[in-house]
Amino acid sequence: MTLRGIRMAALALGVGVAGTAMAQDGYPRQGDVNVFVDGGIGGYTGDLGGLTATGPTWGVTLNLQPFKMLGFEVGYDGSKNDVTDDRFRAADAPSFIRHGASSLVKLSPPMERIRPFVGGGLGVSYVYARGAQAGGPYESDLMEEIPLSAGVEFNTGALTAGLRGTYRILVDDGFADAAVPGDASGGLLDASLTVGGRF
Repeated sequence: MTLRGIRMAALALGVGVAGTAMAQDGYPRQGDVNVFVDGGIGGYTGDLGGLTATGPTWGVTLNLQPFKMLGFEVGYDGSKNDVTDDRFRAADAPSFIRHGASSLVKLSPPMERIRPFVGGGLGVSYVYARGAQAGGPYESDLMEEIPLSAGVEFNTGALTAGLRGTYRILVDDGFADAAVPGDASGGLLDASLTVGGRF
């Protein structure tokens, strides 16, 4: 073997050893970090569901997948739901606009290409009634949430997509307390499509 051949063989061996060492050390692989956007429909349940219509939802999420069976998400999500309260004429009825942030812990079987999951976490949202008259039955409010999600993700190469449903238990829904006798009950249920990239 020539000197050049020996050098090339040594270089190839070194690259192979380095690659093996990085894999053993948990070096980040494609798919450890996912960034995706989502869009869908959602609506309030309980007392709040009787006062509002189903409307659009949207969001953006950062997903960290340190293990195949365990993942973590942080993200922004929003929604718009028109008020159907009979105290308003249709043309004058306000809409509930919500902007929220949440974190989620996800559990899934050790699968890669098709990964079903369930998750739970904590969140907070700011809700305001756009178009509501001053002194009306609705007011802006900051509310705490407990999001519970289930869905399936489809992963291939640098792409990810999925379907998910999320139910948010509203710990505080003071924005509608004045409109409903006693404490307004209800949650927020939505279904969405997700699409994004893997790194």
